[in-house]
Amino acid sequence: MDDLGPDPSPRHLDHCPWLFAEEASEEQRAAQRERQQSLGGDSRVGERCYVAGSAAVYPDRLRLGNDSYIAAHAYVTGDLTTGTDCTLNPFTVVRGKVALGDGVRVGAHTSLLGFNHSMAPDRPVFRQPHTVEGITVGNDVWIGSHVVVLDGVTIGDHCVIGAGAVVTKDLPAWTVAAGNPARAIRDRRDTSPGRTSGPRGTGSPPDGERALDGALALFAETARAQAAGILDRCWDGERYADRPGVAPTVRAHCDAVEIADLLLGGVPGQLSAEEHVARLAGRQDAGTGLVPEFGEAAPVPEADGFIGEGPALYHVLCVGYALELLGASFPYPVRGVRDMTARQLIARLDGLPWRDGAWGAGAWIDAWATAAHWNTRRAGGDGTEPGALEALFGWLLTRADPWTGMWGSPSPESGRLQVVNGYYRLTRGSFAQFGVEVPHPSKVVDAVLDHARDARHFGSGRENACNVLDVAHPLWLCTRQPAAPAGSDGYRSAEIRAWAEHRLTLALSRWQDGKGFGFGPGSSGPGPEPGLQGTEMWLSIVWLLADLLGHSEALGYRPRGIHRPEPARRPGRWP
Repeated sequence: MDDLGPDPSPRHLDHCPWLFAEEASEEQRAAQRERQQSLGGDSRVGERCYVAGSAAVYPDRLRLGNDSYIAAHAYVTGDLTTGTDCTLNPFTVVRGKVALGDGVRVGAHTSLLGFNHSMAPDRPVFRQPHTVEGITVGNDVWIGSHVVVLDGVTIGDHCVIGAGAVVTKDLPAWTVAAGNPARAIRDRRDTSPGRTSGPRGTGSPPDGERALDGALALFAETARAQAAGILDRCWDGERYADRPGVAPTVRAHCDAVEIADLLLGGVPGQLSAEEHVARLAGRQDAGTGLVPEFGEAAPVPEADGFIGEGPALYHVLCVGYALELLGASFPYPVRGVRDMTARQLIARLDGLPWRDGAWGAGAWIDAWATAAHWNTRRAGGDGTEPGALEALFGWLLTRADPWTGMWGSPSPESGRLQVVNGYYRLTRGSFAQFGVEVPHPSKVVDAVLDHARDARHFGSGRENACNVLDVAHPLWLCTRQPAAPAGSDGYRSAEIRAWAEHRLTLALSRWQDGKGFGFGPGSSGPGPEPGLQGTEMWLSIVWLLADLLGHSEALGYRPRGIHRPEPARRPGRWP
């Protein structure tokens, strides 16, 4: 492993040259001066620059401005001029005639090709002469990873080019562009409400599919670049809060773990993995197996041994999945679920508020089934009383409304809100988590699409993360059931795609730089201010919506926690 201490290895500096100014030893500084002096051609290198030893730099003419660097394995030939504070990241290719302004960032594996081949039919391609028009890039430009910019292109000041784009034509100043060929998505100066960052529209031009991939890649690259700062913003020095100025919560810590896993492929940097595990696992009460909120005692179980409401119900989900992402698990079983008999479970299910509180009923089943899942994994056996899991699925399968595929009743006040939101929570913890097919999937799609037209919950400015997730996940789940085939010929696929595309456009537009996503309006949830809960939920929603459209791979991330698409328990392993 490379030395990450105060005297890093040359290889480490090649890949992280921004560390050179502060961390290089005198020996390494002398080696860098020698490296710069040995560059061929007509080369001039400014102050505080770095040229990686592993980079292949063979210019005819090079002018590298102050505070600029060329990182590991870059390939530079021809005539390159840069302003100050320019970066060519690892594996970039710059050939032909290229001029960069000040403050240009070029992502890894990007190619700036300031020359071209002729292709007259009178000779083989390899014997064709080169033509050179050159590439000109303005000031304050961010070119993402895996971008290709072709000869003759001018990119104006302040542009942002999404990862994977192929730029074939000039882009005016302030353009945010993506796709192959690259198309303008929006103007970077547009700061109207909900437009602080992220590409606004996916559109439907002839190359709309490629533009969507570019928009998703640009969004994901933005989110990754800002993820560490968002987590640090919500760390008060001791614990995580959903957002600055509010009290720390157990859920906020779990949301931080999920965000770091999703975007950074690791753990939040405020603590080591072992410290994260110790704090979360240490919250579990040994007597009940439940996790109370900070400052609260463990909840008192009801007569059947489990609880009916409160933060500890959701902590069964969020703490359990956070520990799993950290490579750990609950130290104790959730005893009320482990010891509940099938008869007690049926009595509890019959008594849940299906008529006027279907969301709460679904949330209870989600917590009970997830506790059974953790108990089973921990114990190596069923983790529940004999017949309890069978009783759960038997009750659900025989109580599902054959006209809607759901449980509970709509109301004049809120329409299907309680029923649909309860369906998501119920099926997430039971059918989806255990890999069991849901009943009546086509009827569910009908009911969910009907609910998604309710302006009380999905009118302009009224949707929140909970309500959008609770439509997106049932549509995703049901269109992947054998009884409701997915794809272009799937059941109501055109309507599903139209809804997903519209909601995805809105979701991407709501990212706020340095803060993430707000949960959204409504009496439930933390509100519209950006925070960890909103960010964790909307990142998962974006994945689900993109996957409904067949474009989730462009994001480069896939949920592995509470909102994971795969069953936590594979069919055939239960019962």
